[in-house]
Amino acid sequence: MSAPLHVAVVGAGAFGGWTALWLRRRGCRVTLLDAWGPGNSRSSSGGESRVIRGLYGPDRIYVDWVVRSFEIWEESEARWSTQLYTPTGTLWMFGGPDDYARTGLPHLQAAGLPAAEIELSEARRRFPQIDFTGITSTFFEERSGWLAARRACRTVAAALIREGGAVREEAVRPGRIEGGRMAWLKLADGTRLEADAFVFAAGPWLPDLFPDLLGQAIHPTRQEIYFFGTPAGNPQFRQGALPVWLDLSPGSSFYGIPGTDHRGFKIADDTRGEPIDPTSGERTVTPERLEAARAYIARRFPALAGAPLVESRVCQYENSPDGDFLIDRHPEAANVWLAGGGSGHGFKLGPAVGEHTAGLVLGEGKPLERFSLARLAAGAARKTQFDVEPADGG
Repeated sequence: MSAPLHVAVVGAGAFGGWTALWLRRRGCRVTLLDAWGPGNSRSSSGGESRVIRGLYGPDRIYVDWVVRSFEIWEESEARWSTQLYTPTGTLWMFGGPDDYARTGLPHLQAAGLPAAEIELSEARRRFPQIDFTGITSTFFEERSGWLAARRACRTVAAALIREGGAVREEAVRPGRIEGGRMAWLKLADGTRLEADAFVFAAGPWLPDLFPDLLGQAIHPTRQEIYFFGTPAGNPQFRQGALPVWLDLSPGSSFYGIPGTDHRGFKIADDTRGEPIDPTSGERTVTPERLEAARAYIARRFPALAGAPLVESRVCQYENSPDGDFLIDRHPEAANVWLAGGGSGHGFKLGPAVGEHTAGLVLGEGKPLERFSLARLAAGAARKTQFDVEPADGG
C-alpha cells in the first residue's frame, strides 16, 4: 500500500487548525505548524471570544457554512466534553437602512436559523439596559452567541494530536517552487520539512510569506478591544440578560459580547483600524479610541457611564479588499493551497472552511470563484452596505 499523503499546514488558527484536523480524519499524515502556537496573542484567532451569527445579507453561501459550522461546533463540544459555544442570541440595531438584515432573513429562515424583526417597543421592554435613541429597526437571531476563540484553537490542536497528527511550534518560510510544485518548507533553524502538499493558513502573515502574490491582497489592520467593569451585583449586563449585539447606526459600528468568562463588558469598534505588522506591532490601546468607546457606552448603555476599563487588548483583522475569503490554489504550485482573508468574520466558519479546504487538497471539487485569488489580483471589490462584512470580534 502507498504511504498516506503528508500535508503540512502553516497556521494553527481557525482555518488552519480545522483544515489540519479534517485532513487527518480523511487519512492524511498531517503536520500543523505555528510560530507561536495555537491561539497565541498575536494571531487573528487568539483572544477570548468571537461572535457566531447567521445573518449575512444576501450571501447564502456564508449562511450555509454557518449552519454546517454550528453542526460541527456542537458535535465537537460533545466529543471533547469542552464548552466552546455559549448561546446568547444576537441583537442587530440599525439607525438607518436595514437592507442587510431584510435581505438576509429569508436565507436564515430557509436554513432553519430562527430570526425576525422585533418592534422597538419590544426591544426596549426586553433590553431596558440599552438606550435605543437613534435606532429605527431591530432584529433578533435566536440561535447565535459566542465562541471561546483561544480555547477552541488549542482544543482543535489537541484533538489533532490525539487523532495521530503532529503540532509543531515553528517559524517557517515557503520552499522553492520548481516544476510547478513545492517540495519543502524552510524552518527557522535552517532545516527543511518535506511534504506532499502544503496549506498556508497564516492569516495576517500571508503577505509576508508571499509578498509578490498577496502583498496587495491581504491587509492586516489594528483592532482595539475593551472590557469595562459592570456595577457590582447588577445582573443586567451578564449573559442571559443581554445578548450579543451589533449597532449599525450611521457613524457607529460598535459591537459587544456579554459575559466572556467574567472578564467584563466587552465592546469594540468594527471600523477597520490602522495597518499593523502582526509580528512587531505594539498591542497597547490608544487614548483616542478608548475615549470614543467610553463615550459610546455612556450613550447607548447609560448605567455603564464612567465604568472602569478592567482589561484591553489589540488584535488584528486580516482583510481582503472585498471582505470575502481567499481559498485557492497557488497559481505556480499545484500542491500548494492558500486559505485566509478572514476579514474579521471568519472564525465561526473555521469548521466549514477547514472541511472545504481539506476537500480541495484531496482533489474533491474545484475552488469557488467567490474566494479565488484571481478576483483579488484583478482588484475586484464587492461592497456591502457597510463596505465590508460586520466582524465577529477580536
